[in-house]
Formats: sequence, C-alpha cells, structure tokens
Amino acid sequence: MIERRTLLKHLDTILQTAKFRDYCPNGLQVEGHEHIGHIVTGVTASQALVDAAIERGADTILVHHGYFWKGEDERVTGIKRERLKALLANDINLIAYHLPLDSHPVYGNNVQLADVLNLQIDGPLSEEDSTMPGLIGRLPHPMTAREFSELLGEALQRQPLHIGEETDVIETIGWCTGAAQGYLQAAVNAGVDAFLTGEINEPAVHLARETGTHFFSAGHHATERYGVKALGEYLQQEFDLLVEFIDVDNPV
Repeated sequence: MIERRTLLKHLDTILQTAKFRDYCPNGLQVEGHEHIGHIVTGVTASQALVDAAIERGADTILVHHGYFWKGEDERVTGIKRERLKALLANDINLIAYHLPLDSHPVYGNNVQLADVLNLQIDGPLSEEDSTMPGLIGRLPHPMTAREFSELLGEALQRQPLHIGEETDVIETIGWCTGAAQGYLQAAVNAGVDAFLTGEINEPAVHLARETGTHFFSAGHHATERYGVKALGEYLQQEFDLLVEFIDVDNPV
C-alpha cells in the first residue's frame, strides 16, 4: 500500500506535469481511497473501465484520457453523472495524465509505440516547437508501404488506413499517437517518408497526397495503449502494488 498523496507526488515529479499546459487537469481527478494498493490502468476512463475496476475490487484507476476537458459541458448529467456516481460510490481514485504521458522519454506513448514497432528514434517531430509531442526516426529496415501496413495491423491488432502508393519503399517516419493528424505538416517539414498517428481528417488526405508523404492512421486507442500500461508496470515494481491493465476495445 502507498498513501495517495505520496503516489501523486511521485507521478507528478517523474512526468513533470508542471511543464505542460493541457486540455484537462493532470493527476488526481476524482478522490477515493487514501491508501492505494490495487490499480487498474487503461486508455480511457469509460464506464466499461470503471465497471471493470469495481468488479476487480480496485481502489484506483490510472488512465491517459480522464475527465473535465476544456470546452465540455460542465454540468454533471448523463454519462458524466453515471461515471462519477460509480467512482464515488465505490471510493475509487481516478488519476489521469494526458500530455505528460504522451511526451515522457521512457513511459510516454510515443516512445512506447516505437518500442512496440521496433522504430529507431532519431529526434523530436519538431525542432522548432518543443511543446509538440511526437518523434521522427526510421523503420527497422526499409519496407514497402504495404509491408509496413501489415506490420502495423499485426502489432496493433487494427488494420490501418493508408494514404499513398502501396509499392513505395519507406525508410524514415514521423509519428505521434492519438489525434495528431494536425501534425502532418511537421512531418512534411522534417522530410520523412511517412507519418503515423491514430486519426485522420479530410485535409490530411490532400496534404499527404500533394506532398508525397505516406500517411498511416492506425487508431487513436490502438496507438495509445502502451504508455499507461508501461507506467502501471513501473508503479507495480517500484511500490509493490497490484496493477492490472484492462484493454477496453475501441475501433477508433
């Protein structure tokens, strides 16, 4: 067991949360048990993940996507009410880290995705904007776009959407997990062969085609499984806690 405040202080320190201007509060979002011994980790604090934590008797949920996003309806109604009701009734802590978990050099989503795909990391996605998460690097070896699509499908259990010629050979790549389609221009500026993220939008298709940059949309959820999972595994070893990663299926 560990005191909640001790765990939060440790997480805030290693994830350097004070450096980030985020779209949601990082750290403790819903207060539960003062002493923590059983953590459920997951990508998003959906009702399904909350229910799974309750079923397993967990006292804490640690996620990448929590609650209280800027611009959302502030009223506690609908699904927000049901989620909060379940957490409060079962005295479960909800802890969430968004941008700090994207950018961490060890437990971050982007570093962890590189490890899953065996990508070599050469540097940041943008040299000009230090606040932009994402990395550039190289594939394990040059391969065709079709071969890389197959690698993504096998590794992430989700077939990606690819914009570009399947027979083109790819060697260099930029990537940023989640909804980072807006960072495609940074990858173009970096001169890489391809860009990988979770989601895609209509303008990104044209930008990819007109610049000859391959675009791979591999799923917001699928690309962001690995940071929170790695962070939970670290906490389990560091503090001798019971930590379970639960992958609630999400096709997006």
